Parts: sequence; structure tokens; C-alpha cells
Amino acid sequence: MVTLDSSSAWQSARRMVSANRDMLTAIGGVFFLLPGLIGAVVVPTPALTGTMNQAAMTDAIMEFYTKAGPILVVLSLPMLVGYLTLLVMLLDRDRPTVGKAIGVGIRLLPSYLAAQILTSLALSVMWVVVVSALSAILPTLVAAFVSLVVMIYPLVRVVLVGPEMVTQRLRNPIRAIIGGLARTRGHTLRIMLYVGPAITLFLVVYVLAMIVAGVLATAVPQAEVQRMIGEAIGAVLFAVGYTYYTAIIASTYDQLGPVHGAGSSVSPSSPS
Repeated sequence: MVTLDSSSAWQSARRMVSANRDMLTAIGGVFFLLPGLIGAVVVPTPALTGTMNQAAMTDAIMEFYTKAGPILVVLSLPMLVGYLTLLVMLLDRDRPTVGKAIGVGIRLLPSYLAAQILTSLALSVMWVVVVSALSAILPTLVAAFVSLVVMIYPLVRVVLVGPEMVTQRLRNPIRAIIGGLARTRGHTLRIMLYVGPAITLFLVVYVLAMIVAGVLATAVPQAEVQRMIGEAIGAVLFAVGYTYYTAIIASTYDQLGPVHGAGSSVSPSSPS
């Protein structure tokens, strides 16, 4: 049985990024950074103040997502195309051009969206069931927290749906989900211990960088300019982090699943 070697997978992810640096920078800039910058300009800021009570804050957040929801959905589409495109570039040993990889990403986008919707619905139902069961024996806040921890397991089980869809060129979202579940079966803990620390590290770096950016931005008198500086820095960090996340997911699949092309499980970024 194939097992995930997190050290080897991380080295593979680093080689993927290093070997494809220019391509990753270009794709990340167009599909991750640019939508983030556009969002900073066009998405309204939540009307939150320190004097609001919980009910007022909830109403303000709901109003924000009601207004910004359609914009956020539209801005997420190029990010998903970018994610699929990067997976094609990193996992397809036939070494497609960037244009062909983008074409594959666009063609698979509807199927990937369907897979995301199906898994989100299933996870939502599962979470409600878990919360309800835990609420019967635990305080509400404790039950909510424990349920989020419990839901890490099913979330990890579906992280390879995208690579499965890309490498096998699956248009059927159900087959992609089943394939992704098969790839993670028996490897959930290893994937969690590999991906989890990387995401945690990114979040720590992101928070610290945004704190420093916020302090430096106070030198600018205009509040809107301060906000735009913070949003721009956040968009850059997100683009870098999402690019590395994609490489991490690709390296995981590279060890646990086949690669589309000439039947070899060796990725173009780690030939042997």
C-alpha cells in the first residue's frame, strides 16, 4: 500500500514551486492576486463598530454578505480556474502549455463547482448532525467548538477531489468525489499532519504581516488609503499562500494517485 511521506511530499512541493517559479508567479498574479485586488476596490466594507452588540454585529455581517455575496462569487471563479490550472501544470507529465492548462481549467470549472457544492452540502448536513448530537451532552459553545474539530476529518477526505478531477479529466463530479475519497482512504492522519502545519504557519505569517502592515499604514492620514494598503498586502500574501497550498495538494496527490499522461506516476517537477 502506498503511504504518504510528508517530508518527501514537502520536498516535492518545493521542487514544483522552484521548477515552475515564473509560470506560478504569472498564473498566481492573474488568477489569485488580481481578483483579490479587484475585491479590495469593489467589495463594500462591513459596517462594524466597537459599540455594536452581538445582534447588531450579526445584522451588519448578514447585510454585508447579502450585498457582497454575488461579487464574491464572481471573484472566486477565476481563483478556482487558477487552482485547476496550477494542478494541470504541476501534475500533468505531458507538460501542457499554460494556454492549454488554462483551457483545461476552464472546461473543468463547471464540474469542479458541482463537486464543491455537493461536498459542501454533505459537510453542512454532517456538521448539523454532529452539533445536534454534541449539544445534547455538552454546552452549546463547547459543542460547536468540538464539532469544528470533528469536521476536520471529512474536510481532509475531500482535499484531493480537485487533483483527481484534473489528472483523470473527469467531468462527472460524483466520480471525482469518489476518486478523491479513495485517494485519501487510510491516509487522513498523515495528510492532516502534512497540510495542517503548513496552513497554520501561513495563518501565523499572514496575521503578523497584516499587523505590521496596519501599523505602518497609520503613517498615511487617509483611512481609505490605509485600508487599500492593507488589502493589497493581504491579496499578495493570499496569492503566495494559495500557490503554495496548491503545490502541497499536488505533491500529496503525486504520492497517492496516478498522473495523467503516459501512465507514469512521476510528475514533471520531480522526474526520475
